[in-house]
Amino acid sequence: MLTGKHLIAGEWVGSGAEFTSQPASGDAARFANGGAAEVDRAVQAAERAFWSYSALPRERRAAFLDRIADEIEARGADLTATGHAETGLPTARLEGERGRTTGQLRLFAKHIRSTDFLDLRHDPALPDRQPLPRPDIRMMQRPVGPVAVFGASNFPLAFSTAGGDTASALAAGCPVVVKGHPAHPGTAEIVAQAIAAAIAAEGVDAGVFSLIQGNTTELGAALVQHPLVTAVGFTGSLGGGRALFDLCARRPVPIPFYGELGSVNPVFLLPAALAARGEAIAKGWAASLTMGAGQFCTNPGVVLAIEGPEADAFVAAAKEAVGAIPAQVMLTDGIAEAYRRGRDRVAATAGVREVLTSVCDRRNATPYLFETTGDEWLSNHALGEEVFGPLGLIVRVTDFAQMEAVARSLEGQLTCTLQMEAADTDLARRLMPVLERKAGRVLANGFPTGVEVCEAMVHGGPYPASTNFGATSVGTMAIRRWLRPVSYQNLPEALLPDELRQ
Repeated sequence: MLTGKHLIAGEWVGSGAEFTSQPASGDAARFANGGAAEVDRAVQAAERAFWSYSALPRERRAAFLDRIADEIEARGADLTATGHAETGLPTARLEGERGRTTGQLRLFAKHIRSTDFLDLRHDPALPDRQPLPRPDIRMMQRPVGPVAVFGASNFPLAFSTAGGDTASALAAGCPVVVKGHPAHPGTAEIVAQAIAAAIAAEGVDAGVFSLIQGNTTELGAALVQHPLVTAVGFTGSLGGGRALFDLCARRPVPIPFYGELGSVNPVFLLPAALAARGEAIAKGWAASLTMGAGQFCTNPGVVLAIEGPEADAFVAAAKEAVGAIPAQVMLTDGIAEAYRRGRDRVAATAGVREVLTSVCDRRNATPYLFETTGDEWLSNHALGEEVFGPLGLIVRVTDFAQMEAVARSLEGQLTCTLQMEAADTDLARRLMPVLERKAGRVLANGFPTGVEVCEAMVHGGPYPASTNFGATSVGTMAIRRWLRPVSYQNLPEALLPDELRQ
């Protein structure tokens, strides 16, 4: 049963204001619409909980994460039904995402059972060193404090209430206050119920987690500006993320804002690959481009191919494959409207030609294909702006030198993809220094949709793909965002953290 309320430090709390959900199917529901008062109550509780939670042995925190995963799985059927009604996402996708969510929690539990993430270092004292002795210095990573997390529209489980930001912050020893996304408030509440059950079962301070529901920009602003919030995790649009980033920077005490803001994720078709398997690549690209109505931050929205008959054949094959994709329901009415505005912007751009057009209305999305030239791309910065949805742009370059020039012109990306054969190796080698500088993940002969949750994954990149090029929101390195190094000089062992003692 849904309460329609916030979960603040173990209590279900209403607000004077409410908002109405906009489900893809079924009846709408009313939810509390939080503001500054709810934010202050939740963050104050998180600050109080920090002292005990950050001091918990790593095994206790790991057991807590495992219990959250168990409680989410116990509510699997309710989560799938509610998530499907609210977002329109297929049940198979939601079930897979639930497995990814619990897998992330268990991965972080496993990760913190080892001390590797603490980056332990010790320089023993050298009392006889000349001209001056060296003191005993030890170092380790410590949690930063209460963390604010923003739920994402396109991943109601894996990037939302108990998603990667929450899991990594809790693993680090930081209490979390989540702003639920208004696209799926019921799903958020069920996950919050699971976390509350885990808190009770593991005897953790209830202030370690709060969920505040709401659909106003004022709620997000109040959360990132609260003086006790020490860092922010965000997955969403460039506009919304940049506004919050600026608020964090303008605080009297600025704090880090780890925003993942999306990108166009270009695919480079190298000549031998295009000649050998252009049709197969076109079909694979069409499937990746339209997966989930294109509502992935790693959606490969741009393809580059060298002009010629092979490029003509690729465009024809892509048009046929994309044209076979039916209309799909988008996550919200607002996202569907933004998709149509993006389509209109691209279609009205000089030098852009329609390859495949269709009609979509209300909350439905149909795919679109456009093409342009390398010259037009290099002269029009707006062509590199993301359209969130199943819209593809094929850039025909005159030769490899222009392909390299387009690569150099790119803004920061989450991913860059090489489609290549062995004969393309020398060209690929020339591109690699550029792609490494532009993207957080470079891949070959695949497509970027599908971000593996593992030790080595990087889901981030130079701005505007993310606001911190040294961070990732997926993989165990994500925990570093919520830790800071502390050195201990000549401290008695009795005062040292357990992991630093002899």
